[in-house]
Amino acid sequence: MKLSEILEEDNIILDLKAKDKNGVLEELAEVMTNHEPSLDTGSLIRVLLERERLGSTGIGDGVAIPHGKFRGVTHPIISFGRSLKGLDFESMDGQPAFLFFLLVAPENSASVHLKALAKIAKILKNGSFRKVLMEASTKKELYQTIIQNDEEF
Repeated sequence: MKLSEILEEDNIILDLKAKDKNGVLEELAEVMTNHEPSLDTGSLIRVLLERERLGSTGIGDGVAIPHGKFRGVTHPIISFGRSLKGLDFESMDGQPAFLFFLLVAPENSASVHLKALAKIAKILKNGSFRKVLMEASTKKELYQTIIQNDEEF
C-alpha cells in the first residue's frame, strides 16, 4: 500500500484555522468525514481525543500524527493539514507543530495501522521534505510533494 492510495487531494487543508489541539483534530476529522461516508465526525473526534489522552501524537520537529482505529472503516484513510503559524500540540520536544497527518484505520488492522504510522513518521523525519511541505502554495503542490515521496509500505 502507498500513501497515494489512502490520501486524496480533497483531504488536505492548506492552512488550518485551529488555534489549539482540539481545533486541529476537529478540522482534520471534518474534512475526512466529508469524503468518507462510514465516518461520523463526532465519533471520530472522540476516538482521537481518547488516543491523545494516552499520550500526545506530536512527535516533534513540527510534526503531529494523530491517529485512531475506527469500527466501520474498511481501509486506512489520511487527511493532512498545515498550520503556517504553528500551535501547541504537546509535542515530545515541546515545540509547536505545523504539519499534521491524521490517520484512521480499521478497528482490527494493527499491522496496516502501524506500517502506515511508521511510513508517515519516516518521510516526515526528512527536514528538506518538511520544508517543501511548509513552502507549498497550493493543495495540489502539497499533494504532489507527498505523492512524489511515496513508497510502498
